[in-house]
Amino acid sequence: MLSFYLLLFLLFSMIMSNCKKFCSSKFTLFTVQIQNKKIISPEFLPRELVSNILSRLPANDLMRCKHVCKSWYNLITDPHFITNYHVFYNNLKHCQREQDLLVIRRPFLSSLKTYISVLSCNFNQPKMHISSHLLSPSIEFSSDHKYWTEILGPCNGIYLLQGNPHVMMNPSIKQFKTLPQSYSTGPRGTYSLTDHAGFGYDPKRDDYKVVVVKDIWLREIDERKLMHWTAEIYSLNSNSWRELDHPPPIEIWESSVVYTYVNNCYHWFGFVDESGRKEDVVLAFDMANEVFRNIKVPRLRESSKEDFATLVPYEESNSIGVIVYPVRGIEKSFDVWVLRDYWDEGTWIKKYSVESKEGIYKLVGFHASNQFLWMGINEELMLYEADSQQIQRFQVEGKNNSLRATVYAESLVSLRRRNDSTCQFVLCNLSKL
Repeated sequence: MLSFYLLLFLLFSMIMSNCKKFCSSKFTLFTVQIQNKKIISPEFLPRELVSNILSRLPANDLMRCKHVCKSWYNLITDPHFITNYHVFYNNLKHCQREQDLLVIRRPFLSSLKTYISVLSCNFNQPKMHISSHLLSPSIEFSSDHKYWTEILGPCNGIYLLQGNPHVMMNPSIKQFKTLPQSYSTGPRGTYSLTDHAGFGYDPKRDDYKVVVVKDIWLREIDERKLMHWTAEIYSLNSNSWRELDHPPPIEIWESSVVYTYVNNCYHWFGFVDESGRKEDVVLAFDMANEVFRNIKVPRLRESSKEDFATLVPYEESNSIGVIVYPVRGIEKSFDVWVLRDYWDEGTWIKKYSVESKEGIYKLVGFHASNQFLWMGINEELMLYEADSQQIQRFQVEGKNNSLRATVYAESLVSLRRRNDSTCQFVLCNLSKL
């Protein structure tokens, strides 16, 4: 037992203190003399022990640890370890009441330039401690013509930045991939003005996909063809776009997007026209089978003009929910509706209600079942925890309704595929603010 703890201490010390040294070193085997006893080199330490300790390190440190020795490289690049690491490390952070957020915003009224930052929050201190780092893609994205409006993710630690251009990224390992342009023209005699993106993982093909639905305008009369869309899908494995069958007739509400990816399906909140009456409905897209379906929603609000309804993932039951709150007012209460059984659209219930909170304006993020990320009336980022009923302000602001936030998750999943060239990837630098 003593030797086990000795090995544990030694390995942990090597990882935390000497990882940079190993990166530049050529050797992989060494011995250490402690109390006249030789300790086995890292090459021959028990795999389970190494795996357990390495799983507690940030992904960026693990990328350096790959260079320590061949066995560590094989472990860190093993698909099973990559999957387990994502779950274990992020759950560990959550249990320690540490939470990181990924935020996009445009801080200047006169510029479209979008800033991407990581906020690190420690809830263990009496006054929550927050540190912020700026994630900096290459200089080619500093132009006002390159910007992002929504952030979708995390999906196994991968994110999609929706905008010009669409970008897929894993900030943990500094990979940043620009998606190729789509050349789909839609039906003859039509054009498109608005699109809505979805993002998720196809477990059948080990592929990350982006689906985009676009509205249809009739060029001859310059009018919109209501309830009709074109659809196309991007595959990371093939690095290309292709057209899909049209989604069912539906309108998608123009509101802030909270990433709602559940059961391998991405979801949008919309409505259908039933005998001249708008009825709310959820549009779901199955990433594996590439099919659309509608999920019926009960009457959650009196009027879309009076109440916002934002679709959210509800992790507690692996299902979806809807947050309903008033459009007007500086004090807002809100209701949380949940689909208890994801596959039974008749199981919607009102889970709970929250009394009026001052200063909140629009929901921009949601996590677990009780953490609400709000944009305040002054466009600052705010966090409301339902359990503590406390509001935390982050001193981070956007302009022109540009603030979006989601949970930051560590991941070792690579965006590189065999048919990629290295110039498609830009390393992102984290600089402390």
